[in-house]
Amino acid sequence: MRTAPLFFRPLTAACLLGLAACSSSPSSEEAAEEIRSLGEFQSGIATYYDATGAGHCGFDKSPNDMNVAAMNAPQFAGTAVCGACAEVKGPQGTVVVRIVDSCPECNAGHLDLSRQAFEKISPLVAGRVTTTWRLVTCPVEGPVRYRIKEGSSQWWTSIQVRNHRLPVAKFEWQKDGNWVDVRRDPDSNYFTEASGMGTGPVKVRITSTEGQTLEDTLPRIEAEKTFEGTAQFSPR
Repeated sequence: MRTAPLFFRPLTAACLLGLAACSSSPSSEEAAEEIRSLGEFQSGIATYYDATGAGHCGFDKSPNDMNVAAMNAPQFAGTAVCGACAEVKGPQGTVVVRIVDSCPECNAGHLDLSRQAFEKISPLVAGRVTTTWRLVTCPVEGPVRYRIKEGSSQWWTSIQVRNHRLPVAKFEWQKDGNWVDVRRDPDSNYFTEASGMGTGPVKVRITSTEGQTLEDTLPRIEAEKTFEGTAQFSPR
């Protein structure tokens, strides 16, 4: 998790294997054509911090995708919002950001944006601005991806879902013909099976917050590898 936002207080002065962690975000204009609302607009505030794309959600740094943000503690929901997207309207523009981190000091409604994202809704010198924002579908390309955490093996397996259009609510794997729910780690955004999932292939199923499901078969459990799925959540 990140430290306090740079302007949290009022100012006194101005792949397949090896794929990148997350999808790139399009411009606000392109995103507006692709996104769909997942909730009502709410009032809030925005500040900014020195984001990298990494953070509490466990994603990799994303220097080519800096439309990212940290979610306030009350709405972070134990990493459940990780990878979700929010449309943020500020005094001078709108931006769609991907949630990659948490802001423990931030109250409900507060989003701490990257510098790059903040500049799309307000000059940086403003530091702290009033906004309205809502969760929306992420303007991703291609299928979902599955990242196998470092240290994973047939005896202890931890998997993260990436590049998902909708927030992921549930992760399961098939054991002896039955679907087994896997616990989401609130500290890392990985779904961890403490007794392992074997060497593979492993059949998995993910469910979005809207109830859409996707099934995939991971060819093997290999630490620090990213496998591409076969489909993506529907945008409609």
